[in-house]
Amino acid sequence: MAYKTVLTVCTDAALVDSTLDHAGTLAAAYDAHLDVLCFGVDRTQTGYYYAGANAMVLQETLSRANSEAEALADAARKRLGRLDCRASVEHGVAQLADIGRHVAARARFSDMVVLPKPYGDGHGIELEPVLEGALFEGRVPVLVVPDDVTPPASPRRIVIGWNESNEALRAVRDALPLLAGAETVHVAVIDPPQHGPNRSDPGGAVSQFLARHGVKAEIDVLSKTMPRVSDVMLRHVADVNADMVVMGAYGHSRFREAILGGATRNMLEQSGVSVFMSH
Repeated sequence: MAYKTVLTVCTDAALVDSTLDHAGTLAAAYDAHLDVLCFGVDRTQTGYYYAGANAMVLQETLSRANSEAEALADAARKRLGRLDCRASVEHGVAQLADIGRHVAARARFSDMVVLPKPYGDGHGIELEPVLEGALFEGRVPVLVVPDDVTPPASPRRIVIGWNESNEALRAVRDALPLLAGAETVHVAVIDPPQHGPNRSDPGGAVSQFLARHGVKAEIDVLSKTMPRVSDVMLRHVADVNADMVVMGAYGHSRFREAILGGATRNMLEQSGVSVFMSH
């Protein structure tokens, strides 16, 4: 498999440059086409009218969102002019409650979606449904990129968060082109089960799978010496100086992770490197 269509979504002028730099660098590395969607977000609630609201107020909201979309598209075209990749830019207006569906409709025909981190200071609430629309409805891998990291043309050291789950295996399969191009891939297994078919060789099956694809993989068995799995992963990422994490996304329900937290949400909140996720 090769990445030939890369999609990215812009909803915030402050994140356009960093997101497009990552997406454009990746598209150029794989001779892929970069599709850029710029959305002005209408944040009014569908079917809800504020006291005294009329058609003029609603039209003003839509006009403002359309102006934002046009400004985002202009900024995207200017940034793309500095990048060496084939790209196209479209813009439109989406309601906050419906933006995930619009993203999914385009993500379905992409090989990868590149998005900014959905959490952080100054990051709009629309970034989370954009991410979830691509992952859950678009069924496409998503590369979540930090705001302040120089995008590598090809990651040299990658850490795989391996827990035998279907989500983790899907992420490994989807990331094969990236994994094959890396210098070193660390398969991180945290507290493997003491009973089970792989107890004597944790990570061995996936390591063999990767080796047959030409991936230089090492197995790192780690103890959960910190309260959260994500904390152990992030420490290991720093220890091996990795520049990307590959992991399955949302092994628990999104609602549970939103309320109680979880490895996916914690990684997206705290990771200082790109996170490649599949569900």
